[in-house]
Amino acid sequence: MNTKTSILALMVAATATTAAAEGELNLYSSRHYDTDERLYSDFTEATGITINRIEGKADELIERMKAEGANSPADILLTVDTSRLERAKDAGVLQSIESDVLEARVPAYMQDEDNQWFGFSQRARIIFFDKTDVTNPPKSYVDLADPAYAGKVCHRSSSNVYSQTLLASVIANHGEEAAKGWAKGVVDNFARDPQGGDTDQLRGLVSGECDISISNTYYFARAIRKDVDGLPADARANIGWVFPAQNAEGAHMNLSGGGVAANAPNKDNAIKFMEYLASDQAQQYFSAGNDEYPAVPGVGISPSVATLGMFKPDDLDATTIANNVPAAQKIFNEVGWK
Repeated sequence: MNTKTSILALMVAATATTAAAEGELNLYSSRHYDTDERLYSDFTEATGITINRIEGKADELIERMKAEGANSPADILLTVDTSRLERAKDAGVLQSIESDVLEARVPAYMQDEDNQWFGFSQRARIIFFDKTDVTNPPKSYVDLADPAYAGKVCHRSSSNVYSQTLLASVIANHGEEAAKGWAKGVVDNFARDPQGGDTDQLRGLVSGECDISISNTYYFARAIRKDVDGLPADARANIGWVFPAQNAEGAHMNLSGGGVAANAPNKDNAIKFMEYLASDQAQQYFSAGNDEYPAVPGVGISPSVATLGMFKPDDLDATTIANNVPAAQKIFNEVGWK
């Protein structure tokens, strides 16, 4: 068999000779993207396994799994961001699994050290700026605290997981004291109080409320691929971007991933689904359908994502980032980052 044969093709071949894979899979997901429907339908078509979904916010799903205990029907939890995956692990709602496929395909820094969760897609958290007003944009996260950018920076609130994991990565790369000074400097440079989501930070550039903002790449790539309210093509033409810290640690990456539930009634099917998410077909769809970067090296990216260009990612271990989130929240409180 050609070594490039996808995991999905292998599953199709297996199900042609046996019905053993048929059954159900109960998926708890906080991924709110309509484009994920294709992931689910392709898996069912290939394996005969029916996916039953419960969707909600990550923290609510974790609490639900805790409350359900040993009687929980959940087989898999899918969610966004390292901190939430680690939160689920700490809550005891995930279990360690063994999978040669996942070990081989998902880079080690995107795996939980106990194999309780794995990353399946990535988003780079980068700097966007108004090219008409900023001729010398920040080249790194550290630069965002430079007084030269006073009154220019927009960012999300400190309660947002993207903010928390970014600061957690700054702590890991530069130390806690330096991270505190950085956070204070960014607060001093705010153009407005933290508010809204990533798309709102980009809209702030269009409206003129700010000249520099931080956003995950897939929000901007989505606006390239299709119409997004408040980000018309003529306005986007004035927005530039910088992949930070290219001469240092690289651009911070947010993960979307999942793990097998601690009391999964359909554990074998859950592992099959996790392995499917690491297949070439599913990995390509994370990019084509939701403008994300694949977790598996060598998988092609969509044109909208490719428009942003090549860059060096920060390959800081995801568990290390998650472990620094409590310290990040403490710093946010101390420096007055709302």
